[in-house]
Amino acid sequence: MAGARPVLIVDDDRNLLETLVEQLGLDGEFAATSAATLAEAEAILAAKDARFDAVLLDVSLPDGDGRDLCAKLRRQGLRIPIIMLTGSDEEADVVRGLDSGANDYVPKPFRLAELLARLRAQLRMFASSEDAVFAIGPYTFRPSAKLLQDPAKNRRIRLTEKEAAILKFLYRAGTRPVARQVLLNEVWGYNAAVTTHTLETHIYRLRQKIEPDPTHARLLITEAGGYRLDAAGIPPA
Repeated sequence: MAGARPVLIVDDDRNLLETLVEQLGLDGEFAATSAATLAEAEAILAAKDARFDAVLLDVSLPDGDGRDLCAKLRRQGLRIPIIMLTGSDEEADVVRGLDSGANDYVPKPFRLAELLARLRAQLRMFASSEDAVFAIGPYTFRPSAKLLQDPAKNRRIRLTEKEAAILKFLYRAGTRPVARQVLLNEVWGYNAAVTTHTLETHIYRLRQKIEPDPTHARLLITEAGGYRLDAAGIPPA
């Protein structure tokens, strides 16, 4: 299983906030960070090591309107899915939320199963979109384009479909190592004709492309029984 996907939840209802944080983390699918105000959310998102796959954002917050923050984040270039949570399902409110840049709009009270289904749907769409961009060491990784860019060196690295899939899955796993067989099944499917040797060959070729010294990997790390991606292993220049 891939690592927990980081989600920021912004809501001033403490009971709801605690429930969402707890429920999202139950199966290890998501790791939730919470904020009760716009200011707190902005500070979390602005942190140097901040990485979130999605934001659940309440409309009515003590220090302002969540839709204003949504619009601001879009102007700043944030493209991850943002799902607005609101006590109103009036058409004008829904339209305003979507116009601010939200991907979806969920009225309260909502069923947790439905919220999770909507969250998963938005994450799937984002992962395959042109907007999906991940930071890996000095590189900007665009999975849909199968491309790594190193802005400091004005360098572009073309990846094969399998190489891009390996990087994408390892990135999703966070800091946790992924067993060879799990990675093999995720990238190639349950194909009896494909062995771990195939995976090891692709890992070797991928290291030749992305590691300054492929014999001493700092990004694509070998762990006992598998691999993990250290996205901060080579800091940007």
